Amino acid sequence: MSGIEQAVEVVKKFLAASMAPDAVLAATYMHPQVSITFTGKREFPGTKGITDFNGARYKWVKKSLGQFDWMDRGDHVVVYSNGTLYGEWPDGQPFAGNRYLDRYEVRDGLIVKMDVWNDSAEWILMPEIGRVE
Repeated sequence: MSGIEQAVEVVKKFLAASMAPDAVLAATYMHPQVSITFTGKREFPGTKGITDFNGARYKWVKKSLGQFDWMDRGDHVVVYSNGTLYGEWPDGQPFAGNRYLDRYEVRDGLIVKMDVWNDSAEWILMPEIGRVE
């Protein structure tokens, strides 16, 4: 398996564990000093921060995985994952089709940097955008 294939596989396994949700397993795919930044420049030291943030923002949330793109940067591989989020807001209102884009840097088989963007902030400000009828 090439370094690029390995990096993409690490990201896919991390995402599967994250959606299980299994923060302990997800953490095994991350470097101990991973840098995680979510929309709004929210920085987290590890997967527990992600779980806590998502637990406050959503009743539950999952990803419909789209495509994966990658590039070899020499000392690491950058992997992009895009798709949509679906789930329920804290009030029980369902949502789907909420776009996301994640950027990962994978070095030596571990995620060392993760950046996350999605439409949730806009959908929270204007709930009619994401209504599921």
